[in-house]
Amino acid sequence: MPKSKKFSTRAEWKANYFQKLEEAIRNNSKFLLVNADNVTSKQFAQIRQNTRGRATIVMGKNTMMKKVIAGLLSEFPEYEAVTNRLVENVGFIFTNEDLKTIRDEVLENKIAAPARAGAVAPVAVVVPAQNTGLGPEKTSFFQALSIQTKIARGTIEIVSDVPLLKVGDKVGMSEATLLNMLKIYPFSYGLRAVACFEEGSIFDPEVLDITEDDIRVKFMAGVNRVAAASLQIGYPTVVSAPHSIANGLKKLLAVAAATDITFPAAETMKAYLADPSAFASAAPVAAAEETKEEAKKEESEDESDSDMGFDLFG
Repeated sequence: MPKSKKFSTRAEWKANYFQKLEEAIRNNSKFLLVNADNVTSKQFAQIRQNTRGRATIVMGKNTMMKKVIAGLLSEFPEYEAVTNRLVENVGFIFTNEDLKTIRDEVLENKIAAPARAGAVAPVAVVVPAQNTGLGPEKTSFFQALSIQTKIARGTIEIVSDVPLLKVGDKVGMSEATLLNMLKIYPFSYGLRAVACFEEGSIFDPEVLDITEDDIRVKFMAGVNRVAAASLQIGYPTVVSAPHSIANGLKKLLAVAAATDITFPAAETMKAYLADPSAFASAAPVAAAEETKEEAKKEESEDESDSDMGFDLFG
C-alpha cells in the first residue's frame, strides 16, 4: 500500500511537470537553453524573481524533457533539433521578449566561488603580487608551487604576478589550497547559455551579440569582394559599375591630357596643366580659409569660457 501511494505521488509530480513544460512550449516562441552546473537554489530563486512575468524557467531530467518534446513533434516539428542539445545539466528559459535582454539579465546573476580541487577553471587565474600576511613557516609551500617570494616585515610577500591556471585547466589540491589561503575566489557560477531558439531555428548564443554595425561591415566586405571579382573578370554588376565608370573617366582624362580632345570634366584638368601656378596658388588659399575657420572656432570657445568666468566670479 505505501509503495502504491509513493508511485501515485510520483506520477502526479511527473504529470504536473509535463503539463508545465508543454504549456511553456505552446505559450512562448523563444527560449534559451542554459547549463546549470554549480548553480545554487538561491540563485534560481533570484533569477525567477527578476524575470517573473517575462520568462518561464523549466529545469528537469533530460529524459523527461525529451519525452515531452517527442509528444509535441507533430505540433512543433522544429523542436526535433532541440532534443540533440539536451545533454548534461541543462534547462529552458522560455520567453516572448527579446532573447538578448533576458540572457543578459540571467547571466548577470553570478556568485563568487572558491576554487575547489578537481574543478575545471572557466577563466584564467593570476595570483597578484602581494603581501600574503602568512608567516615564514609557509615558505616551503610557495616554493613547492615555484612561486618566488621574500620575507617582508616577518611575513611572506609574493614578488610578482603568478599565472596559476589557464582556461580549461583542472584545479589541483595545491592550487585550491593556495587560493583559499589568500582568500582569492576566482570563479563565479551562474546559468550559462548554450543555445538559443527563435522563429523555428536553434543557434549559438554568440549570435545575440551581433549588432547592426557588424552586419553592415560584413555586408560591405561582401560587396567589395563582388566588385573586385567583377572588375577582374570584366563582368559588369551593380556594385562594380561605379568603379568601372570611374576607371573609364580616368582613362578619358588621360587621353584628353595627351591630345586636343576636351569635354567638361577635362577642362579644369587642362587649365591646371596649362598653368600649374594657378593650382599652386589655389592650395594655400584653401589652407588659409581652413585656418581662419579653426581660428574663429577657437575664438568662439574662448569667449564662451570668458563669459563663464564672469558669471561665476563677477
